[in-house]
Amino acid sequence: MREFTVPPLPAAPHVGGLADAVFDHAVDDPRRVALGRKDERGQWWDMTSAAFRDEVLALAKGLLAHGVRFGDRVAIMSRTRYEWTLFDFALWAVGAQSVPVYPTSSAEQVYWMLYDAEVSACMVEHEDHAMTIGSVIDRLPRLKRLWQLDADAVDELFAAGAGIDDEVVHRHRRAVTPDSVATVIYTSGTTGRPKGCVITHACFMFEADTVLNRWEPVFRSKAGEETSTLLFLPLAHVFGRMIEIAAIRGRVKLGHQPVLQASALLPDLVAFRPSFILAVPYIFEKVYQAARRKAERDGKAGPFDKAVEVAVRYAEALEHRAFGLGPGPSATLRVQHQFFEKAVYSKVRDAMGGRVRHAMSGGSAMDRRLGLFFAGAGVTVYEGYGLTESCAAATANPPERTRYGTVGQPIPGTSVHIAADGEVWLSGGQIFSGYLNDPKATDAVLHDGWLATGDLGALDEDGYLTITGRKKEILVTSGGKSVSPGALEDRVRAHPLVSQCIVVGNDRPYIAALVTVDREAVDHWLSLQGRPPLKPTDLVRDKDLEMEVRRAVVAANTAVSQAESIRTFRILAHPFSEELGLLTPSLKLKRKAIEAAYAIEVDALYR
Repeated sequence: MREFTVPPLPAAPHVGGLADAVFDHAVDDPRRVALGRKDERGQWWDMTSAAFRDEVLALAKGLLAHGVRFGDRVAIMSRTRYEWTLFDFALWAVGAQSVPVYPTSSAEQVYWMLYDAEVSACMVEHEDHAMTIGSVIDRLPRLKRLWQLDADAVDELFAAGAGIDDEVVHRHRRAVTPDSVATVIYTSGTTGRPKGCVITHACFMFEADTVLNRWEPVFRSKAGEETSTLLFLPLAHVFGRMIEIAAIRGRVKLGHQPVLQASALLPDLVAFRPSFILAVPYIFEKVYQAARRKAERDGKAGPFDKAVEVAVRYAEALEHRAFGLGPGPSATLRVQHQFFEKAVYSKVRDAMGGRVRHAMSGGSAMDRRLGLFFAGAGVTVYEGYGLTESCAAATANPPERTRYGTVGQPIPGTSVHIAADGEVWLSGGQIFSGYLNDPKATDAVLHDGWLATGDLGALDEDGYLTITGRKKEILVTSGGKSVSPGALEDRVRAHPLVSQCIVVGNDRPYIAALVTVDREAVDHWLSLQGRPPLKPTDLVRDKDLEMEVRRAVVAANTAVSQAESIRTFRILAHPFSEELGLLTPSLKLKRKAIEAAYAIEVDALYR
């Protein structure tokens, strides 16, 4: 199939701007719990829609008092926290445009984004961010204001705007239309300089409202139950931003967690108890691996693996029934599934707070078997696909017919087209307006209403999309064989000891790989053998660890031809990190940077 379209849902025309929902909800239901906030003691407390409206209004007045005007661009450089959402909606209330900046961005990256977007003011989280901006501020003549959250910036702005009448904000808010620009989000830049994606209020409205309506089981709890989500994805990324907006528009209780690492995130999931979560596959892998390690420590690895197998077969039987390919789980399978419900599956859900029944995954491919396991354990993970340029999801698995291992069908009102060279093209109401100050780059990706994504994919007979690689990442060996590295890397990463994998081989005689390991998983694996932890430098020489990684490589090679297979590999002592400039803020590999940093190791693979 070359093209598939899902008709739009019936909906009223979009009017006004994104901030209107905050004020409308406060009038409709002022006592409804809109957000959960965590205090300095680590305790969560509720914030009503009226209280949130009051803070948005107070901050909007403060922004006006500090000279922010309609159409101005204001940068936000922070981790995911309540104040980001507060600033977003306050800026939109006065018709300003937010420019998200990843908190780990280098000084030169920050300079480029603030210069290119002609930012007039910036909110940062702490002194380190302020110093980063301070190091380039002499090259940013338009930057007039810098606020620092941990230096009481919010209270300062509240006080500054106290003398401004509420109606001044409302006049600005009423001037915002769906076609007004809401934000300029810079691509994370795996290659080249980041480009600013111009996204309107209408794009976010279309995206958020479509997702809210089509995935109603996710965003609507049963009568008497509270729908809530803990947002831990970076708000500088479009996926996190879309969920922020959908939660406010959809009257979903929203909490924030600034640390993506499992060790910090999992305790807050237990404390906040969300009804659904939005994550990248890494989080689901960590939850699964933590559960299996605990089973091994308790001497129950065998029963756990049996429970996993039952969950996978149970979910696969339900999937087959949804597509008319089978009757569903057999009586024997249902009994086995019920047996493991209390012993295993409920404990996996408890690790995510106990109330989670739905989740959405994006950012990278999720292993089909992992998705089936979670579905069998009572948490349906809807995998989707999109870009900053498509305002997050362009495709996603529908609730009633999830096809695990794919990124689903186009969301309503969206079309997917596969070009002659296999490139995925998208069309719909969420497609961005273009790149800021870069008409040449815009013309290169927008063609008569279609967005050329740069990703390679295939549509099956039911319109479900599978992403097979990225055009710029295709490796061509010296023998002329074209290889898409992503699928191979994902299969190697499926091994519990492997953390990251990068496949190399461009203009080389064969395909090879650099592999990093999950230190927590390796330490656990060693302890089961009665061995002490290894030093990082010893990881690369340990024969038993090498044998385990070799098993992962052999398993990955079974899915490709001999010419595409990984012939050799090397274990590295340290992981690829964002701090070293080897990962984007959304955890994607910077291939050229990694190959340059490990040029000696790569060359050694071909001797």
